[in-house]
Amino acid sequence: MLNLATSLETLSDQRPIFHSEADFQHAFAWEVQKQNPASSVRLERPFIIAGKQAHVDVWVSSPSAKIAIELKYKTRKLETEVLRESFRLKDQSAQDLGRYDFLVDIQRVEELIRLGEADCGYAIILSNDSSYWRPPRDPRTVDAAFRIHTGATVAGVLEWGFHASPGTTKGREEAISLDGEYSLKWSNYSKLSSASYGVFRFLLVGIGLN
Repeated sequence: MLNLATSLETLSDQRPIFHSEADFQHAFAWEVQKQNPASSVRLERPFIIAGKQAHVDVWVSSPSAKIAIELKYKTRKLETEVLRESFRLKDQSAQDLGRYDFLVDIQRVEELIRLGEADCGYAIILSNDSSYWRPPRDPRTVDAAFRIHTGATVAGVLEWGFHASPGTTKGREEAISLDGEYSLKWSNYSKLSSASYGVFRFLLVGIGLN
């Protein structure tokens, strides 16, 4: 089985920061391929789920398993230079939508497992935005069910709070339904500076591993 925590640890030494989610996906897939030379690693593998086409960010076919991996890269504004390369990250904000989309990734991998397309999978989010890994000050937020901070557990049917506005939920109105129960714990990825948003952490969720 893949050891993606090791892959991320190795990758952090070479690439402590990425320009974009696509940059992260490519570098991560290349690292997984290097550490698992007997496997086939592909990007953006298409599937039909519930009659609609979907794409898995990283697809790994190993001698023993078919593995689906979904990746997210959520950033706050940061301008820095690493190894003579300039990085200018955007302030993405909309953390409630970011949390929702990450949980949809878990749901999608579960669906691929149910369909027999994948044997197991992972959902990974990498961020320099501490609001993802820190507990909320107010537990009554509209995205309370979607919180993914360290110490949180997600399971069952997850829905927006009743006071969520149509503008907030537009395009993401459907509840998320998870088969498994997941206890969440963020890990350190890199520290570029002690300034705001200079620290990156990641959340790695294994799906269908048992």
